[in-house]
Amino acid sequence: MLTRVRNLWRPENFHLHHRMNSKDSKTACFEGWYFKLVDAAGNHPYAIIPGVFMGEDAHAFIQVLDGARGQVWYHRFALSAFKASRRHFDVRIGRNHFHSHGFSLDLDASSAENSPRIEGQVGFAKLTRWPVRLLSPGAMGPFGLLPFFECYHGILSVDHGLDGVLDFDGVTRSFAHGRGYLEKDWGRGFPEGYVWMQSNHFEQPGISVMASVAKVPLFGAGLRGFLAGFLHEGTLHRFTTYSGARVARCALTDTHVEVRFEDRRYALEVEAEKAEGAVLKAPYEKQMTERVSETMRSQLRVRFTDKRRGLIYEGTGRNGALEAQGNLSSITQAGPTLFRSIVPAF
Repeated sequence: MLTRVRNLWRPENFHLHHRMNSKDSKTACFEGWYFKLVDAAGNHPYAIIPGVFMGEDAHAFIQVLDGARGQVWYHRFALSAFKASRRHFDVRIGRNHFHSHGFSLDLDASSAENSPRIEGQVGFAKLTRWPVRLLSPGAMGPFGLLPFFECYHGILSVDHGLDGVLDFDGVTRSFAHGRGYLEKDWGRGFPEGYVWMQSNHFEQPGISVMASVAKVPLFGAGLRGFLAGFLHEGTLHRFTTYSGARVARCALTDTHVEVRFEDRRYALEVEAEKAEGAVLKAPYEKQMTERVSETMRSQLRVRFTDKRRGLIYEGTGRNGALEAQGNLSSITQAGPTLFRSIVPAF
């Protein structure tokens, strides 16, 4: 119990220690980290996704997404291969190691269908973290303290430097002077419908954007929750359900996603161009199944405006990650937001 409480303010840590030895095989839950890394030239985006699934088909896994080629490999491990520290972010899956300063991979080709052998290590420098406060323990703010949500989300670094090398069957990818991004999810399952997009590859260094709108099940209803962060000149501007911001526009077509967030002072507009990607496995109906289509080749056009002073920044991010999944009509239609619905209940 002490570990669970302490880790509320340490979103990067593993949260499900209490389930690792549980005999409850019918109640599924999961936890996974998302490491995005792009080389200095911007030609080779990858996502490394280690995690664990507990339920009838309990196991650990490492997904590797080659964003340039649109290929994904799912490396499966016995649940016993998963080891995690109780005090800090330090996770091992077999011979693979993940922590706040980087990761190392040693993946046999035989552990995933059509996968190359993947080995090497990548280090991180100067993580730009989402603030953690007493009553706001990370990206979910005060909602992160409540125990009944289906899915919890943590943003661990919106932008950081990379160094190191990964080898794919003799093909070497150097990530020296590249850029990285790090987040995670844990809980019982992904939202019924959501849009998520991210890029930190703009012409001006130090720019990063992440934006998400999702249908959040709560009290028998489907409410719209959202979360966005824009890093500009060293300041992370946050647009969240709990801060009083709102989604002024959320529109999806066959080719584009457009979202506009507003608070009293600022407006953030993000338009993502859809591109071909690959299908990742995600928790759904008590199992990990091929469900989430993600591209890492989207173009994200961003406008950030001060309502009193006018346009502050406008630019296009490359190597944009984009997911638009599930019942999307539930997030494009205006309705009750998470904050306005939950506050009167307490």
